[in-house]
Amino acid sequence: MAATIFVRERRKIGKGEKRPRFRVVGIHDTRTKIYADHLRKKELDEICRVTGAQLVLLDAEKGKGDGGGK
Repeated sequence: MAATIFVRERRKIGKGEKRPRFRVVGIHDTRTKIYADHLRKKELDEICRVTGAQLVLLDAEKGKGDGGGK
């Protein structure tokens, strides 16, 4: 079974900013360790190409507010 990397777009980033847009949410079935908090799509694609993992982009609805946080 191939590994799967789950990511979502960051919420507090605007279009055109020169900051990484994706946050790794979880990794399934691999020994890969990712030490960065935020990654660019190009970096995620390269990790998936080298490791043979599948990339899953999660749909994070903005402003839904059902997470129970502060």
